[in-house]
Amino acid sequence: MIAPLRRLVLVLGDQLDARSAAFEDFDPGLDAVWMAEVAEESTHVWSSKPRIALFLAAMRHFAAALRERGWTVHYSALDDPANRGTLGAELERAVQALRPTQLRMVAPGDWRVLRQLRGAAALGVELRIDPDGHFFGTVAEFSGHARGRKTLRLEHFYREARRRHGVLMEGGQPAGGRWNFDADNREAFGADGPAAPPPLGFAADAITSEVLQLVRTRFADHPGELREFDWPVTREQALRALDDFIEHRLAGFGRWQDALWPRQPWLWHSRLSAALNLKLLGAREVVARAEQAWRDGLAPLASVEGFVRQVLGWREYVRGIYWTRMPDYAQANALGARQALPGFFWTGETELACLADALRQTLDHGYAHHIQRLMVIGLFALLLGVEPRQLHQWYLAVYVDAVEWVELPNTLGMSQYADGGLMASKPYIASGQYIERMSAGSYCRSCRFDPRQRSGPRACPYTVLYWDFLQTHRERLGANPRTVMQVRNLQRIDAPALQAIAADAQRLRQGFAEGA
Repeated sequence: MIAPLRRLVLVLGDQLDARSAAFEDFDPGLDAVWMAEVAEESTHVWSSKPRIALFLAAMRHFAAALRERGWTVHYSALDDPANRGTLGAELERAVQALRPTQLRMVAPGDWRVLRQLRGAAALGVELRIDPDGHFFGTVAEFSGHARGRKTLRLEHFYREARRRHGVLMEGGQPAGGRWNFDADNREAFGADGPAAPPPLGFAADAITSEVLQLVRTRFADHPGELREFDWPVTREQALRALDDFIEHRLAGFGRWQDALWPRQPWLWHSRLSAALNLKLLGAREVVARAEQAWRDGLAPLASVEGFVRQVLGWREYVRGIYWTRMPDYAQANALGARQALPGFFWTGETELACLADALRQTLDHGYAHHIQRLMVIGLFALLLGVEPRQLHQWYLAVYVDAVEWVELPNTLGMSQYADGGLMASKPYIASGQYIERMSAGSYCRSCRFDPRQRSGPRACPYTVLYWDFLQTHRERLGANPRTVMQVRNLQRIDAPALQAIAADAQRLRQGFAEGA
């Protein structure tokens, strides 16, 4: 008979941090670690092969690293015949076999998982949940910031965080005398396109190769490809990826962070979000490295501030919104969108050149940079009127860095305005001419659609749906100071032209629904 454990430390697939609060006081002679690969985590949304492979490969490497320390790791492999298929059921099986006195973990990043583990722990065993120290702030601190506010704007939160943590500050004032360098960070590429250095990739070792084969076999019908899989899956690899970004791409990140170009998935973006969200990297160390690069003269302030805004600002902000607004937030649909997600989101087979490129890249790599997600894929779904929860489930399924705490508010709040303005001061809407401008026309030259035409057989669907969106929501948008000018532009279009736009928009929606 196995002697009871003092403590069983639960480690989820997005908690691969050896410095985790759950390991404080860990005694290898009294305690053990529990990890589980379960089918439900890949099937509750139709997860892509790259996403599944990244989580499993990183988990197996982390377990191996703990065992090298001499720690006991009780690990449920996906292909174990005794595996019950869900985290709750596997934890119940472990508790019955190991009889720990206490379960300990840091807070998970998914409301569903927290509820499931709390339920499984109702077996007479204490469950201790520690705050996740990976982040700069706590949920309680964000709750204090949010108290009494009808809207939650990033800018207010970000400035508070900069002051509190002393990031990019000089004598109590923001470095460079400005909090925000967005105006310096909106350049498009020239006609010759980008010359960005490619990011560091990592060849599959024996553990990763085994995972890739398992995913190809077990999840053969899932979307996505594994040919290009080269993500960092260990702490050592993640640190090398951070070094690579700081040295080779941070300096150009800000200037071109909103730019687009065909068949260029990485550009000057960091490619660190997956490692951050798995906790292979810490938010503090990433921000500190970026700030030091500026102080050492290796990167301009505008680039560093733009990057810091994403990590210290946006990432912490959306986490706070998620945990203070769930579970009701997941049902938000302020614009009443009901369109089905088009089927080509799972294949990338569409005539829209920009959208096809972003979708195929997503399926090939499990990745798209933030402007592709917001202003190509998300914009199309918003203008089309896709039901927000369907889009949320797609984003959660396809991206390797998707954990619900970060993905859900980004999708429902920022991308789809489904929360009615809690996060964003306006819907992020634009016509096809925005994409033309930010890609220096590189997509539109190869596309059969014209972004300048509002109706007719060659009219860009983005442009058609943009003007139809303004018509549909003109009362709401006309009352918003940030969109009132767009509504005034709508009012300059005569009635026959508006009717043609509405007819084409209806035709597009019907066509996309039939192909859903």
